[in-house]
Amino acid sequence: MGKFKVMKPVNEVDVSCVKYKEEDIKAPHLTGFLFKLFVKMLEAPLIGSLIVESLKKNNGMTQIFRNTVIPEEPMFRPVFPSQKPELDVVPVGEDESPVNRLETALKCLPQYDPSLSFQADSGSSFRYWKIRDYAYAYRSKLTTPSVVAEQIISIIEEFKYDKSPTPFLISFDANEVRKQAEASTHRFEQGHPISILDGVFITIKDDIDCLPHTTTGGTTWLHEERYVEKDSVVVSRLRSCGAILLGKANMHELGMGTSGNNSNYGTTRNPHSPERYTGGSSSGSAAIVASGLCPAALGTDGGAGSVRIPASLCGVTGLKTTYGRTDMTGSLCAGGTVEVVSPLASSLEDTLLVYAVILGSSSADRLNLNPTPPCLPKLLSHNGGNAIGSLRLGKYTTWFNDVHSSDISDKCEDILKLLSNNHGCQVVEIVVPELEEMRAAHVVSIGSATLCSLTPYCEDGKTPKLSYDTRTSFAIFKSFSASDYIAAQCLRRRLMEYHMDIFKNVDVIVTPTCGMTAPLIPPEAVKNGETNFQVAAYLMRFVVAANLLGFPAISVPVGYDKGGMPIGLQIMGRPWAEATVLTLAAAVEELAPITKKPTVFHDVLSTKRIH
Repeated sequence: MGKFKVMKPVNEVDVSCVKYKEEDIKAPHLTGFLFKLFVKMLEAPLIGSLIVESLKKNNGMTQIFRNTVIPEEPMFRPVFPSQKPELDVVPVGEDESPVNRLETALKCLPQYDPSLSFQADSGSSFRYWKIRDYAYAYRSKLTTPSVVAEQIISIIEEFKYDKSPTPFLISFDANEVRKQAEASTHRFEQGHPISILDGVFITIKDDIDCLPHTTTGGTTWLHEERYVEKDSVVVSRLRSCGAILLGKANMHELGMGTSGNNSNYGTTRNPHSPERYTGGSSSGSAAIVASGLCPAALGTDGGAGSVRIPASLCGVTGLKTTYGRTDMTGSLCAGGTVEVVSPLASSLEDTLLVYAVILGSSSADRLNLNPTPPCLPKLLSHNGGNAIGSLRLGKYTTWFNDVHSSDISDKCEDILKLLSNNHGCQVVEIVVPELEEMRAAHVVSIGSATLCSLTPYCEDGKTPKLSYDTRTSFAIFKSFSASDYIAAQCLRRRLMEYHMDIFKNVDVIVTPTCGMTAPLIPPEAVKNGETNFQVAAYLMRFVVAANLLGFPAISVPVGYDKGGMPIGLQIMGRPWAEATVLTLAAAVEELAPITKKPTVFHDVLSTKRIH
């Protein structure tokens, strides 16, 4: 037995005495034959238990869950105290139509200037097409949704014959895309587009239901056990605005990984460097946006930064909403205590527009969570509105700097200095206690919930059909006991109290999104995956709190490392404060260095613009 520990109640802890402990993961990095052998050993009745218990002991989990007394009561899902109203915002109704919310969001943006996008200036810098660019091109008859659809279909079908395939999509139906595009083109010809999203292409992660596609969750078999009868709530909201739903995006199998590796359908490659990972688990969603095929996509964020990690690694924006802000009905994650559906986009304004469409809590969450009424930020000027200067940015410097390369912390620090100098934001030094305990509590929470939801589908021999890295996770999750789970929920309440105390003095907490930029894909990992807990720890270093505690957070690009790979800054806000997070992110986007054109980029509008 390890040394027995009794935690003090949160109100008795002197956080000024807290010492930061660098994360030291003790686990093998395996690929190929050795990885397959390791998984077989993990699944063996006796030796598997010994290996898992050794891994847990060596990484501090045994001490946390078996040899620690935690005085707080359990909190089984995020429960938030009442929050102050946000400043400089526009309220929207959850029961309003998505089209009306979208119109409100448009009024929050600066006036649209087509000359910024549609010009023949060979000296102009690279710029992604935005949703309003598509709308302008269609309404000005520069092109049609059907013409753009044929461009996209051609590009996607070419991937089948590429020597190094980039499998953005798990499910794609060219005729279904043509059907949607023809309907949108007809509406424009009649002069009656539904909304600014009419004819705009959006991709849906393959753990969110979207007819006529099946939902596989990145597996080869789940669609045979779970049938899709209708669109998920968020997809139905997008469809009601006229969006063209391109298909189901690739993902890390069952969302149980941070790299984006998927040996079932092929691993999506990073558009900035195809020999590198995208990050996961919303890998295809981030990559398809970064490559220019869609201005926005939907992902899910729960396992630990599953929207924010790939957004950071692929150089796009990824918003994780407050737990309960979006309706999870019709997704594989429905019923969990950490997951949300959220948008990824190539720009902050498109993130805002898609968020405005999909927001709206389920009736159960409205009853149980009592969410603050949603509102949108006023971004009427390019500096992010008038609320920036009063914001206090919490920064735990020692943690902030604990990254794989100083390129990451330096770029993020540069942005904080610009926010302070240009807008008057105040950077406040904070301490976030018990980070090691938070990571452990999150693993047990998400692992137990995942196992509970998937076990019925795996009881009849489906486990061997899972990829080897997913089977590794399953073997570890199966070792968690009921007492481990209760202890994790006691830690959740404890950590919530720490964070709400921090938010009494700051408006947001700022960190790098990830502790490293996109890692290389080992050639031997393409076929059978890999286990690399050290890389996973770097990728997850800063993202866990938003999942375990339910806070809103966003990753916004702030530059590149020396190798040209994107770096993201994470902004995490108080519960229900998406507008504040988006406001600050808009200012960051304006201050960030010029966006570089990805190595893999497709100019699908192609209307007299030279990059």
